[in-house]
Parts: sequence; C-alpha cells; structure tokens
Amino acid sequence: MDDKNIKGHASLLVAYIIFGLNTPITKAILTHGETSATVLTFYRFAGSAALFWFASLFSKKEKTPVRDILLLCLASLFAILINQMSFISGLSMTSPVDASVITTLVPIMTMILAAFFLKEPITWKKVIGVLVGAFGALMLIFKDNIMLHNTASVEGNLLCVLSCLAFAIYLTVFKKLIIRYSAITSMKWMFLFATVCSFPFCRHDITDVNYQAIPVDIYLRIVFVVVFATFISYLLIPVGQKLLRPTIVSMYNYLQPLVSSFVAVALGMDTFGWIKSIAAILIFFGVYIVTQSKSRAQMEREKITNTN
Repeated sequence: MDDKNIKGHASLLVAYIIFGLNTPITKAILTHGETSATVLTFYRFAGSAALFWFASLFSKKEKTPVRDILLLCLASLFAILINQMSFISGLSMTSPVDASVITTLVPIMTMILAAFFLKEPITWKKVIGVLVGAFGALMLIFKDNIMLHNTASVEGNLLCVLSCLAFAIYLTVFKKLIIRYSAITSMKWMFLFATVCSFPFCRHDITDVNYQAIPVDIYLRIVFVVVFATFISYLLIPVGQKLLRPTIVSMYNYLQPLVSSFVAVALGMDTFGWIKSIAAILIFFGVYIVTQSKSRAQMEREKITNTN
C-alpha cells in the first residue's frame, strides 16, 4: 500500500470513528427535547459553513468557475441537505439500532451506483468484502437480541434509507468534481448552500428554542456534533474520496456500530466478548478484501498488457 492510500485510509478511519461517536451523542441531544432535529441540523450546517469559510482564509486560494460552484451546490443537496436532514429526522423517530442497521446499506448502494455511473466492475472480491463487512456490523447490532427493545418507526427508517441513498449518490456521481478541489474549497460552498437552503425551513424552530433551558452538557454535545462530527469529518472524507474508490470509502460505514460498541464497553455499559472480537475482525477483513479488488483502470491496464 503506497503513501497516498495510507493517507486516504487514515482520513476515513478518523472520520468514521467520529461518526460512530456521533450517533449516541446526537440521540442524547434529541432525547433531551429542547433541541429539535431541524434545529440541530441547522446548527451543523451554519456552524460548519462558518468554520470552512474561516479556514479558507488561511488555505491556498482556488479559482472555482460558476459552473463548478453550481455543481458543488447540487452535490451539497445529496451529501449534506438530504443526507443530514433525513438522517437526523429519521433518528429522532426511530431507534439508534435501526439507524445503524440501515447504514450498512451504503456500501451496497455505492457499489451498484459506481458500476452504473463510473463503470467500476462489480467483482466477486468486492461483493464478498461488502457482505463480510456487513455481516460483522450486523453481529454487533443484533448482539444480545437488542432488537427486542426496539422502538422503531417505519417513517423514521425510510428517512434513514433516503439518507444512505443520497450519500451513496454523492460518493459516486460527484467523485470527479470533488477531486478537482481541496476539501476546504468544496465544503465551504457545499455547507454555505446547505445553510441558505435550510434556513427557511428551520427559522421558526430556531426562534422557538428556550436556550436558557438547555443544560451545559447538551451545549457541549452540540459543539461536538458541529465541530467534530461535521466540520472535521467532512474535511477528512474528501481526502479519502480523492485517493480511494467509492466502494472502499463507503465500507467505512461499517465502523460506526463498532465504535458505538467500544464506547459502551468504555463506559461500563457492556463487555468485550467473543462476538465483538469476531465482528471487529470481519469488518476490517471486509474492508481489506474490497481494497484488494480490481478497479476499472487496473482491469483496462491488464487487458492492454495481455493484448500486447
């Protein structure tokens, strides 16, 4: 594995560890009741937009044609607006367990869309890797018959599915656009667009919040969601997008239930048994198998070599 691939994997590893921490933290914010899903979503958009534009003052200036700005706005529709608004709304109506199960669809959706839009081959290694990783993630999610305590909502689950589909579309359809610019350049436009578009739908909820009734610990969780789970994570994901194939990027979704499980162990809410050990091995083995599958470029080079 060369240095570029290592950088791509390291960026995604950190981003999805943060995402794994974000699910229980977001659920805790929404459960408190003072902050609704729409308000929290707007905080994420506006806070991250401000951070990305501030960071752009200290980064290399990149010329962005109007056409590409419009395309970045379209990418924002899928990667941020639909993805985040539907996920947070869905999470407020369903259980974290159901939401975690549904995130395992992202690599499957991405693999199919990459074959359609990017002409990436669906190889046996890729299929096996995706399924092995999914099985490991589902082992964690269904451990100890946790679904018996489920408080899921069909509408909430459908919103989570929509969130996954939107992100899979972003990873595949907009890959060529994202690799043209730095993460800061692309994200500052994408989050600005998300903030402007979401404001009309969120403004009444924002003004209705009783900010004095929100305790300090909830404010700290909101800061984590904005700074770490949004700004830093979305700063790192484009790095992985530039260096790795979409299906490999999407495989890191399987880390989210694994991280949540480790958090439960660290807090003394669970123990690290053989199920978690096997699940962790399967998840990382699944990612490894997918990284060993051949890309379209590799298969075309081999075809030319064999022809010569």
